[in-house]
Amino acid sequence: MLNRIQGAFMLRHGLCAVALLAGAVLAAPAHAGECPADKMKAGARAQGETQPKGVTDTTLASIDLSKEKVNLQDRQMRIRRLVVQPGGVVPWHSHEDRPALIYVVSGTIEEYASNCTVPIVHKAGEVSVEKLGVQHWWKNTGKAPAVLLSSDVFHEMRKEDEHMM
Repeated sequence: MLNRIQGAFMLRHGLCAVALLAGAVLAAPAHAGECPADKMKAGARAQGETQPKGVTDTTLASIDLSKEKVNLQDRQMRIRRLVVQPGGVVPWHSHEDRPALIYVVSGTIEEYASNCTVPIVHKAGEVSVEKLGVQHWWKNTGKAPAVLLSSDVFHEMRKEDEHMM
C-alpha cells in the first residue's frame, strides 16, 4: 500500500514538474538562441567533446510511458535538473531518438551544433528545442553555474544516453 501511495505521489509530483516546465516554456518572453541563418551549414561541426565535465545531472521525476494511454514501449518521459559549472561540458550527443526541451533557469551556456558554424548562446529564460536532426555538445563559458531543466522522452534501451542533455 505504501509503495502505491509513494508511486502516486511521485507521479503527481512529476506531472506537476512537467506542467511547471511547460508553463515556463509558454510564458518565457524569449526563445533560445538559434543559429544565424547565414551560419547554418549541414555537417558544419564534427563530433565535439565526448566526456562530461563539471555537470551534475539529477533526474527529478519520470513516467514509464508503456503504462500510460499513449503506450510507448521502452520510453520514459522525464525531467532533469542539470547544473553545469564554469568550464563544464555536456558531451556530444544526438536527439535522433530523444526529443527534448531545455529551459535555462539561470546562467548562460553555449551550444556547439553539427549544423552551425558558430556557437549558439543560450541565456536564462530561454528554451532550446532539441529534436530529430540535432547533434551537439554544450559548454559553460561563463563565470557562474548554468542551471537547466531538461524534459525529454527517453528511450530506455539506449542507456548510453541516460545522462546526456
